[in-house]
Amino acid sequence: MTAVDSLVGHPGWLLWVAVKAFLLYLTAVLAMRLGGRRTLAELSGYDFVAAVAVGAIVGRLPSAPDASYLSGAVTLAAILAAHALITWVRLRPAGRRLIEKGPVVVVVRGRVLTGNLHRAGLTRADLDALVREHGMDGTDAVHLAVLEGRGRLSVLPRDGGHG
Repeated sequence: MTAVDSLVGHPGWLLWVAVKAFLLYLTAVLAMRLGGRRTLAELSGYDFVAAVAVGAIVGRLPSAPDASYLSGAVTLAAILAAHALITWVRLRPAGRRLIEKGPVVVVVRGRVLTGNLHRAGLTRADLDALVREHGMDGTDAVHLAVLEGRGRLSVLPRDGGHG
């Protein structure tokens, strides 16, 4: 292999890299299309892990000289099958409790429940920022704030509050 080949690659090899990338991308899109209709904003932790794994496979495998398209497709299938299994388990009550965190009440009638806030892994500054995102000046304007299982804060304003 010449220094030029090391730098820019062999034209024949580059063609195969492009073909593998194209095929793996199509395979991933088709496989994910068979899955549920989730938006990026609704990704749970396990959805995120699957998305990152698929991205890593599609991004890395085409340029790996020791990996074929078929090995990438099998890897994608295994990751997406595991994701489908977790999705199926999550649809059962016991599985949901195992996989997802439940909602946590963090504010009641303007009073911050510090213990719940800390159990949820949030600081007071985090909560204040989330409350501001709902158009409220502070927790005094909040009747009820619940940190949902996927990390979004649901806020019900007090009478006369904003948000």
